[in-house]
Amino acid sequence: MKDDRYIISIKLIERYRRYLQEQEKSLSTIQKYIHDIKLLCQYLNGAAVTKALLLSWKQKLTEKYAPSSVNTMLAGLNGFLEFCGRADLKVKPLKIQKSLFCQEEKELTKEEYFSLVQSAKKKNNERLCLIIQTICSTGIRVSELQFITAEAVNSGKAVVSCKGKVRNIFLPSKLRQILRSYMKKQKRFTGPLFITSTGKPMNRSNIWREMKKLCRSAGVSECKVFPHNLRHLFARTFYSLEKDLSRLADILGHTSVNTTRIYTMESGAAHQRQIDKMKLITT
Repeated sequence: MKDDRYIISIKLIERYRRYLQEQEKSLSTIQKYIHDIKLLCQYLNGAAVTKALLLSWKQKLTEKYAPSSVNTMLAGLNGFLEFCGRADLKVKPLKIQKSLFCQEEKELTKEEYFSLVQSAKKKNNERLCLIIQTICSTGIRVSELQFITAEAVNSGKAVVSCKGKVRNIFLPSKLRQILRSYMKKQKRFTGPLFITSTGKPMNRSNIWREMKKLCRSAGVSECKVFPHNLRHLFARTFYSLEKDLSRLADILGHTSVNTTRIYTMESGAAHQRQIDKMKLITT
C-alpha cells in the first residue's frame, strides 16, 4: 500500500462528510466532526498519520481544552479512523472522574432564566424572548427549534425528527397562546416560526449571539447564558416535580437514561441545602 493512503486529503474529508450524512447524523454533529478533523490536518501539516503524531496532537488538545471537550474531539477522530480502515491508530480518551454535582457557577437558575426573558422584552426582541421560553418550556434541542412551526402551534404538538428518532413534543397551553399572537403579528401561518431576515430557521450561533447580548442587562453571568442551558433547566425542573428519569429521557430524546442523569445533576450548594433540611444532628 502507498503511504498516501494515510494522508488526510480534502477528498477523504468530503467522503467522510457524505458518510456521516448517510448515517443520518445531525448537521451540527457533522459540522463538529469535520471541523475537528480539519484542525488535525492543520496540526499534521501534510504529514502522514501515525500513532505518535496522534498522541502528540492529543497532548496539545489537553493543554488547550477541557477534558470533556478533548474526549469529544477524540471520539470524532476515532470515528474517522474507523471509516478510513485504520482502527489500529485509534486514541484512548482521557480518564475523567465522574462528578457527583454540576458546577454551580454554570447552573442557570429559574430566577436568572426569567431575568433573561424580561431583558429580551425590554430590548423589544420578541423573537428572542419567545425562543428562550420555547426551548426552556419544552426541553427541545436548539437544533430542533425548526420543528416549532405554525402547524405545531395549532395542533398543540411538534413532531421532532432527530438522530434517526421521531418523538412528539407537546407545547404548553400558555406558550401556544403567545406564539399564536406572534404568528399573527408576523403574518406567518405555515412553516417554522423563528426565522432570520433571509427566511432561514434560526440556528445555534444566531441564538447564542443574541442571548449573550442580554447578560449585562439581565445581570446573569455569560458562562451561564447559552441555548443548551435552557434544556438543562427544563430537565431539572421536570425531574424535581416528577422524579421519573425514564419519562424525562423520552421527552429529551435520549437513548440512555445515563445521559439524562447528567441533565438532572444538582449543584453542591443545592445538595447542602437538602441535607441541612434533614435535621439529623441533635444539640
